[in-house]
Amino acid sequence: MNPLLSNNANRVNAAPQQARESFGTRFFRLFGGSRVTLDETAYEALEEALILADVGVTATTRVVERLRQRSRSEQISDRATLVAALREEIVTLLTPVAQPLPDPLPGSTTVILLVGVNGVGKTTLAARLAREFQRRKFTVMLAACDTFRAAAIEQLGVWSDRLDIPMVAQTRGADAAAVAHDAVLSAKAKSINVLLIDSAGRAHVNTDLMQQLQKMVRVMAKVDATAPNETLLVLDAANGQNAIAQCEAFTAEIAVTGLCLTKVDGTARAGIVISLAERFGLPISYLGVGEGIDDLVRFDPLNFAVRLVPDAPT
Repeated sequence: MNPLLSNNANRVNAAPQQARESFGTRFFRLFGGSRVTLDETAYEALEEALILADVGVTATTRVVERLRQRSRSEQISDRATLVAALREEIVTLLTPVAQPLPDPLPGSTTVILLVGVNGVGKTTLAARLAREFQRRKFTVMLAACDTFRAAAIEQLGVWSDRLDIPMVAQTRGADAAAVAHDAVLSAKAKSINVLLIDSAGRAHVNTDLMQQLQKMVRVMAKVDATAPNETLLVLDAANGQNAIAQCEAFTAEIAVTGLCLTKVDGTARAGIVISLAERFGLPISYLGVGEGIDDLVRFDPLNFAVRLVPDAPT
């Protein structure tokens, strides 16, 4: 294995300023001219830039090896061709996981459970998804099952008021499973198309809180055997490789059906999307790209590749 790959952790720790740079900045530092020479030094430097963007060792090796193979049969001697080839390899890797959330079935309630650690933006994502389904002319209900964090219920309530969406909630400290149970009952009774459940953030190493999450799933299934229809793990792209550990922990405990990534805009670690896709193969439906209610985009591999590998320095 290339020593740049095995020693990457030390390199990142030793160069915090470099780690804050976008991949585009590093790429154009390496290939600043219109003509490029893909020799071994160039490949090694490209590997390092990808890993510093949190693409991960395995995915980086795969992408760079494909470029090596292509360079043997194709003429990659200018930067524009290299940019196009790199984008194509990223799109090829990401296309299998780019899957939008399906529309709710007529006459049924689609229950979507949002899970993840503290601070990744689950509550805001719940509001953004609610707005998205509203635009698609579906009725929506929110469930405030984060009964642990101070002001969590109030925060979701603000979004409920702004979006004019009903919300099921109890007081802080209530049994989250009981809230989820009541929410599913209420949504089905009112023929709501989509029920979005905001859960408490939990450290992925906290066994008790993971068991609480499992209890929520069991209780919902007693009301509707298909619930939750989707369990979306919310990850903060800025957390980089720590998102891998979170995904490993949550998928080991509950049936995660897909991923949503927040704070993808401007992060030097957007490559974590590629690493997650290669490692877990879970559907990725949406990316959070800003702070506003409308800053949610469907995951599009080509758009993502263009943002990661731009035509000009970023």
